[in-house]
Amino acid sequence: MLTVYGEGRGFRVVWLLEELGLAYRLRPVDLLAAEKDRDFLAINPAGFALQDGETIMVESIAILEYLLARHGSGSLAVAPDDPAFASYLQFLHLGEAGLAGPMNAVLVGRQLAPEAERNVRVTCWALETFESRLGLVIRRLADCPYLAGDRFTAADISVSYALLLGLRTGNYVPGSTERDYLARTTARPAYARAMESCQATKAWAARSPGL
Repeated sequence: MLTVYGEGRGFRVVWLLEELGLAYRLRPVDLLAAEKDRDFLAINPAGFALQDGETIMVESIAILEYLLARHGSGSLAVAPDDPAFASYLQFLHLGEAGLAGPMNAVLVGRQLAPEAERNVRVTCWALETFESRLGLVIRRLADCPYLAGDRFTAADISVSYALLLGLRTGNYVPGSTERDYLARTTARPAYARAMESCQATKAWAARSPGL
């Protein structure tokens, strides 16, 4: 049985698991009291993790690639010989490296840091980084309904999560292109099932602003 520990970026993993129809269980983690959660600390003290038998992984994009390679049958990935492969791979990773990572820095710098430390240069830099990478997303969506072309892939899970993180924490207002895109991606039944699954656990619902 696949087990997802934790929250936040773990929503990407749960969404993919629902898309693939794989059985899994959620193991909530209260990160504010994680030092008391010895079972979780034995897995990973840094956020969330996926456990698949003896395999433990902690990076969300690597987990998506792992699940697609092991269990996905190519359904939400793009093959290397497909013309859309480069775009797929770029946006799969951009969703974290260029969007969600910087947006988390914005969230901390604007809303969680002490008042005297808010909106310092690094926070402004993170927002500028998010906005510049967002430009690549908007440009791609001007030509295609999804980031790899005409069909939904794991790259859309990656980027949709990042946009929703910014939207739901009040640090990003989508334009018409992104609103239409998110309407398409979040209308998927697997997205609704993932939301329901995550919100059924108090820790996920209370401490996962990106959901």
